[in-house]
Amino acid sequence: MRDKIAFIGVGNMGNPMAENLHKSGKKITVFDVSKEMMERAEKKGLNTSESIESLINEEVSIVITMLPEGKHSKEIYLGDNGIINKVSKDCLLIDCSTIDIETSKEIGNAADEQNIMMIDAPVSGGVMGAQKATLNIMVGGSKEAFDKALPVLKILGKNIYHAGEIGSGNGAKICNNMALGIAMIAASESLMLAKRLNIDIKKVHEIMRNASGNSWPISVYPPLPGLIDGTPSNNNYRPGFSAGMMNKDLKLAYECAKSVNAETPLGKMALEIYDQFCKEGNDTKDFSAISKVIGGDAWDYPID
Repeated sequence: MRDKIAFIGVGNMGNPMAENLHKSGKKITVFDVSKEMMERAEKKGLNTSESIESLINEEVSIVITMLPEGKHSKEIYLGDNGIINKVSKDCLLIDCSTIDIETSKEIGNAADEQNIMMIDAPVSGGVMGAQKATLNIMVGGSKEAFDKALPVLKILGKNIYHAGEIGSGNGAKICNNMALGIAMIAASESLMLAKRLNIDIKKVHEIMRNASGNSWPISVYPPLPGLIDGTPSNNNYRPGFSAGMMNKDLKLAYECAKSVNAETPLGKMALEIYDQFCKEGNDTKDFSAISKVIGGDAWDYPID
């Protein structure tokens, strides 16, 4: 019997993830509070449900959620009509949302009390990774739950890691994205410095890709246009991963650091830079558009 999958949250990331499950032959039905996203899902050939209440029942074998914040995950799973109280004991719960560790643990522990297996499985790789099914997936939960989820996760991503107990997936994701936010600012500073020095940016980019200054933002996702095809910087910074989402993740990292008395001065500074960028109305632009802030009066690339 095929798995019956309920997928909640088919936004920019969830939509291509659900589509890949559908293409693989999985029996999947989706729901999103956004009418626009539901219409987009229907155009992709996905089955949709009018409500979570009609979507979730004891026949569902896997629930996957991709939601903006911890409060949304908590309401979906633990609210008055929470998922945990509506699915069977054999159902596997997979929360792909990037949320705070404590909320992730709270939901996971509540599921465990009902003898329902659950993992937190936030993803990295942006919309391009979701579309190409090359996401990095960081999983927290029991080894048994991880093994049960692995066949589905392999449809969604390329590199899948079991980070530890419930909440560890979000912990790993938060650490990764703090490093990514810092690295994007560093890449922007380096390339814009080359521009001010009147050195060919394409040549500098080529050198950095093959030298010790290389990083993911340099080699895969450069913040300036004209360097790598298909990146947001070449599409007026249409978001693959928005500045608002990066700002949210940097705030999570800052709160995590405070909770364990960790010093993260660069993480804190990156948060301040992204927070100001978002307050200026750029939260829906791709996070690589932070190069506009770094460029200052040297900026001459289009951004709406």
